[in-house]
Amino acid sequence: MTTQILIAGFGGQGVLFAGKCLAYEGLFENKQVSWLPSYGPEMRGGTANCSVILSDDPVGSPIVSNPDVLLAMNLPSLDKYEAATVPGGKIVVDSTLIDRKVERTDLQAYYIPATKLAASLGTPTLANMIMLGKMIKETGVVDFDNATEAMKKVVSAKRADLLEANIKALKTGFDYEG
Repeated sequence: MTTQILIAGFGGQGVLFAGKCLAYEGLFENKQVSWLPSYGPEMRGGTANCSVILSDDPVGSPIVSNPDVLLAMNLPSLDKYEAATVPGGKIVVDSTLIDRKVERTDLQAYYIPATKLAASLGTPTLANMIMLGKMIKETGVVDFDNATEAMKKVVSAKRADLLEANIKALKTGFDYEG
């Protein structure tokens, strides 16, 4: 089985970090993994997206043109990638920043106020982890229990104080019903 995931938003939202976490979770499950970051020259405030492929077989190309799963962290990302998502796919939307609904009816859409939830946790920069938690819950593409070990690999030693906050944000998204 192969799942192609596209995480998209503005630079500074943690798009690449979320993709890296997901890729490490795939590695812990002995999946074939591809992680391909892409961002505009502006970095913070510019566009950013991250292609992650998790597969039982070797990955031929790291480019995700038609994602099975889209995490849209801002309106321009939803506008740009909604049409490219495969029929039967899933789109997770940060409903704090995106005020429209997914227009397509041939896929599943999930809405989570990730930015608002992150602010209420006192960690406004962790909306990305809340979105990732929701995506893991709705797709089952990786086992949530591997998240803690993956997080230990991805959160740098100089930011070790943020490990628990990242795990809490991931769990908040996983547990969100809405």
